[in-house]
Amino acid sequence: MGLHNTPRSNRLHIGIFGRRNAGKSSLINALTGQNLAIVSDTPGTTADPVYKSMELHPIGPVVFIDTAGYDDEGALGELRAAKTASITDRVDVAILVLDGTAILGADDHAWLTRLEAAGIPVIAVRNKADAAGPSASDDQPGGEAFASAIRVSAKTGEGIETLRAAIVDAVPEDYWEEDLLGDLAAEGDLVLLVMPQDIQAPKGRLILPQVQTMRALLDRKCQVMSTTADGLSQALRALNRAPDLIITDSQCFDLVYKQKPESSTLTSFSILMAAAKGDINVFAQGASAIDDALTEADPGEIASVGETGSAASAAGLLRPFRVLIAEACTHVPQNEDIGTVKIPRLLHKTFGDRVVITNVRGNDFPDVEGLKQYDLIIHCGACMFNRRHVLSRIAAAHEAGVPITNYGIFLAKMAGILDKVSM
Repeated sequence: MGLHNTPRSNRLHIGIFGRRNAGKSSLINALTGQNLAIVSDTPGTTADPVYKSMELHPIGPVVFIDTAGYDDEGALGELRAAKTASITDRVDVAILVLDGTAILGADDHAWLTRLEAAGIPVIAVRNKADAAGPSASDDQPGGEAFASAIRVSAKTGEGIETLRAAIVDAVPEDYWEEDLLGDLAAEGDLVLLVMPQDIQAPKGRLILPQVQTMRALLDRKCQVMSTTADGLSQALRALNRAPDLIITDSQCFDLVYKQKPESSTLTSFSILMAAAKGDINVFAQGASAIDDALTEADPGEIASVGETGSAASAAGLLRPFRVLIAEACTHVPQNEDIGTVKIPRLLHKTFGDRVVITNVRGNDFPDVEGLKQYDLIIHCGACMFNRRHVLSRIAAAHEAGVPITNYGIFLAKMAGILDKVSM
């Protein structure tokens, strides 16, 4: 990401779907006025989803997702089609590209139904208007289902402006506009940021949640001071009054809580991200699974002996507590990594050998059936995901009947201060 670029996670995601050679890549090039996507007459040129970031007036920063044809064939084609299907969990607006020179098929109708069922605004487009006659596809079988499709030609530019306007109209009314702070900070507030620069922080740079939070505070005209965790006491002494708000890395919750002035509100970067991109109430409720797991046991066994905690676990009386830890970033785990080291360490300390942990990264995430084996999902702040992607994971967890929480909320819970943290 360049210095002046909007992160992909903060862009409107526009998915381009259609059969092979329907003209999806050509349409992206026509919409953007650039040769961003590779165009070829050979079917299946686009193998994996390809992300193209740009500015689309008057929306602003968007990302187009060029996908493989959903009619791809063979074993490899099935894998490509599965990749295309997985994209729907992060798409805000979908463009369904129909080949204006071909007969509509069952797969076209199936995908229209699929996208609409997912609650995604769909714009149907009949491409290749320059090759098809003025109404060449109107009488094709099933054509009535796409009677309102926009006629375009990626080659001549016909209908492109109409399509751009349709995209603007299709943006959901509740589309997320970044508001990391909510009502936690007001103009003139003094805010202290506690930002340990550990091995996970890129050399010479700050991590994305810290940068975005600082920008949001400055936009709100707050007074901002930052410190590392070991400089917290000195920073507090340097201030002429108690900070109105302290935002900390979640890993420092216990340390910061013990030193913070009583009047200062406390939260974390991870919790801010969780509230902005997901459903903070669901994440907070998910943390109660920790309490449930501490008291659950195989029926009748624990009551008969009165053992709890690691002693009961060692005696084999408590059933396994299966936890999925999901990290949006794809960085290689380092020493003291929060998702693969620190959170597992806390879980093992609390539940002993009873806890069984699985880690997933990036876009890897089990389907609903796969999620049913877990007792709890702990998700990172998801600064690399757009809001729809996070909400789709929350929805999958709900369908599977598995509580889901967030790194920051989990760490506050384990520190015993969840009720003292603002969300």
